[in-house]
Amino acid sequence: MKNNKNILDERQEQILLRIEHNGCWLAFWGLLAAIIVQLILDVDFRNLAGEWIVFVLLSLYLSVGCIRQGIWDRRMKPDVSSNVVNSLITAFAMGMLGFVRTVRRFPDKILGSTASGIVYAVMAFVVCFVIMQLFAFQFKKKQSRMEEEPPEGEENDKADIL
Repeated sequence: MKNNKNILDERQEQILLRIEHNGCWLAFWGLLAAIIVQLILDVDFRNLAGEWIVFVLLSLYLSVGCIRQGIWDRRMKPDVSSNVVNSLITAFAMGMLGFVRTVRRFPDKILGSTASGIVYAVMAFVVCFVIMQLFAFQFKKKQSRMEEEPPEGEENDKADIL
């Protein structure tokens, strides 16, 4: 027998949403940490593919879901300066990852490892910045559509949830 009725009160529903929220972010950051550790240890990509697929799918789901709902972030605005700062942070992390991976393979080639880290950083900055700018453009487009008045006679109270 299937019981689809929600038996939680509002307080319990809020607590459950908080638990699910924390679990989602624990999974996100845990997967990212596992991927980074495996990359540093030079694990073959075939052994990393499962975590990578789950991480990318979770990232896409969260990103697309937020944009579809007209949500960007609690603290940041979808502008160029925020995207540059976030891209620089990503570039630094990826540059360090590239440097560490190369040093582990070739311990006597510090200059080459530094160049490798710089290449990783530049590529990560460009990719991250372009993706964030595209998402910001889509977000602003969605927000402007949401702010428009719905046509008279039509009610639009249903949320468009993924």
